[in-house]
Amino acid sequence: MQHLLMLNENPLPPLPSVAEEITRQVGRVNRYPEFFPDHLKSVIATWLGLPGDQVVVGAGSVGVALQALQAVVRPGRQLVYGWRNFDAYPLLARMAGARPVEVPLLPGGHQDITAIAKAAAADTGAVIVCNPHNPTGQRVDTDELRELIASVPSDTVVVLDEAYIEFVPAGERPPSVEWTREFPNLLVLRTFSKAYGLAGMRVGYGVASPGLAGRINAFQLPFAMSSLSVAAVEASLKAEDELRERVAFLVSERERVLAGLRSADWAALPSHTNFFWLDEPERVGQVRTRLEAAAVAARHYPGEGVRITVGDRAANDAVLGALTH
Repeated sequence: MQHLLMLNENPLPPLPSVAEEITRQVGRVNRYPEFFPDHLKSVIATWLGLPGDQVVVGAGSVGVALQALQAVVRPGRQLVYGWRNFDAYPLLARMAGARPVEVPLLPGGHQDITAIAKAAAADTGAVIVCNPHNPTGQRVDTDELRELIASVPSDTVVVLDEAYIEFVPAGERPPSVEWTREFPNLLVLRTFSKAYGLAGMRVGYGVASPGLAGRINAFQLPFAMSSLSVAAVEASLKAEDELRERVAFLVSERERVLAGLRSADWAALPSHTNFFWLDEPERVGQVRTRLEAAAVAARHYPGEGVRITVGDRAANDAVLGALTH
């Protein structure tokens, strides 16, 4: 059995109530979904307690990000982000015609927020900050994050990618959605792919000021959100207590694996996500060999480190067995 721990997927299957609703809707897939996903936007807005004109949706958070960059970045302007980062960012830059500016990470896997702000000072269409960070799992200090948003030029959009925010304890999360009322150039990205376990359904959403959300919604592709995806999201939002239990399980498993790896002298960074980073640039090849021998597929970055998704108990035990014996 191979353990697929390279894409930060939720290893647990859909909740029974969610699976039942998806099955119930299968008989309707001969019909088109809504031309534009107004119902889904309304559902998410109500859940968040926001006006509907502040919400955008797309094919995962990366789909919303692409719509946003198409809306706000003129060809040739900069797109600034830390690097290493989510592998899709360079692709999005190319698709939007932007010039990617990749700011090196600080030691310990943190984004260099000061350097990102400096790079964004001129001719920048958008800045992307991933919080918590992918692939290192590090969280940006809330005050530092707010200072960055306040410091960039008003015509530069700040895309705050919070794909993993549900794995951060509630008291440590920045009030990012509230900030969209203060900063008209802020877009907060979230997804149902990670904590909610709907990666295959491809549903992401964003929260922004009505003006920015309107610009992004102008790039919404007709019929793009399937009826099964909408049904899965609605059912998931009715089962949030069960989903929180699943998040708690993944967090506890993450900490169990991290403790075991550290006891074996691996440089495993603290994480605020459903994955963790082995800060072992010189031993990436060794990690790959040992994990592959245990049928574990992880994400290897030669000369940088290894990102390993938190799986089910069997997968996590396989990681520990491979790297601690």
